[in-house]
Amino acid sequence: MALNDGLVDVPNIPLPIGDFESKETVTDLCDSAFKWAFIGAGQAGARIAEAFWKIGYRRVCCVNTTSQDMAGIDIPEENKLVMDMGEGGAGKNPENGEKAAKKYYEDVYDLMRRSFGKDFDRVIVCAGAGGGTGGGSCETIIDIAHDICVSLRKEGPGMPPAVGAVVSMPMVSEGQKVNANAHKLLSSLFGRVGKDSGKISGRSLSPLAIIDNERIKKIYPGLSSSQFWKTANQSIASHFYLFNNIATAQGDIWTFDKADLKTVLDSGVVTFGACPLQKWDEATDISYAIRDNLRKTILVGDLEISQSQVAACIFIGNPDVLDSIPQDHLEHGFEMIGRIMSDKSTVHRGLYKGNKQGLVVYTILGELGAPTARLEEIARIGGVGGTNQKY
Repeated sequence: MALNDGLVDVPNIPLPIGDFESKETVTDLCDSAFKWAFIGAGQAGARIAEAFWKIGYRRVCCVNTTSQDMAGIDIPEENKLVMDMGEGGAGKNPENGEKAAKKYYEDVYDLMRRSFGKDFDRVIVCAGAGGGTGGGSCETIIDIAHDICVSLRKEGPGMPPAVGAVVSMPMVSEGQKVNANAHKLLSSLFGRVGKDSGKISGRSLSPLAIIDNERIKKIYPGLSSSQFWKTANQSIASHFYLFNNIATAQGDIWTFDKADLKTVLDSGVVTFGACPLQKWDEATDISYAIRDNLRKTILVGDLEISQSQVAACIFIGNPDVLDSIPQDHLEHGFEMIGRIMSDKSTVHRGLYKGNKQGLVVYTILGELGAPTARLEEIARIGGVGGTNQKY
């Protein structure tokens, strides 16, 4: 190509225009202590991510192997990616989901970068453990999230993980294949949390929250199909948001702040609870409500609470109600949580005035062990050998 005065003579070639403009920052529509980013993998994962979008989080995207399952997800089209393998979806085969995520690795990376921008604190990967796309692609997407966090210096040597996950467990009725898929993924994910194997590789995971669909069926009997999934997804998204929002507010006597929330988010496996109090005349009314709160969580119910090292307990009540409750009644509830947790545990406290009638107690427990009994159950249903393995 000829040069004219040292300048390259560029012909008039039509150039393609990039599909999307890279974003430096993305602004949420809700008040939060931490700026979270969410990616949903597969249909179930996309629905979970969509629930966070509906609350007001805006760093949200999703991937799937079929455009049909993506069509009903109510987030911007530019925040979606179809990992087309030419086979009409993963078909409950996690190997297909894994292949798709690895084939589209860089596309998923770019989707997350432009959907999240650079200004975020933690990535939460959402997936259905039993599905082909979500179950198969989940760990690869977790690795992509780690790569992004390392490149943006949100993770590094000596730093806690900046990647977490929300994963749903299948119902017994979903059959052998789905339960086998779930067992394989969950066994691997639980190996990424805690003080040992996950952090050695630098690919550790925190927090890890598990939605147990079998438990939802028992806690909310009679729900229609559409209401069933909506209840599950809305509940987990609302719990995450509640604590993230509360950490920005000034409490009445006790304040749960951003640093408190971070200790829970960094603790590994977490579970949430919420329960309205019907009465509070006696101190034992409070402690019973908290125990009931933990029993009625939509997350797996056989998590060993006595292993928990860190927790938060938040009371939110109408001002008139809070003015009528003796402080030692609330103290009794806090002490009860400390007794059922492990030695040297920490319970963060919060007391807030709310705009609704009555009194509600919210809890989050961290550094829990794997739900061994539930994992063994899905192993049996899935026909997976060696159910006595350690998780």
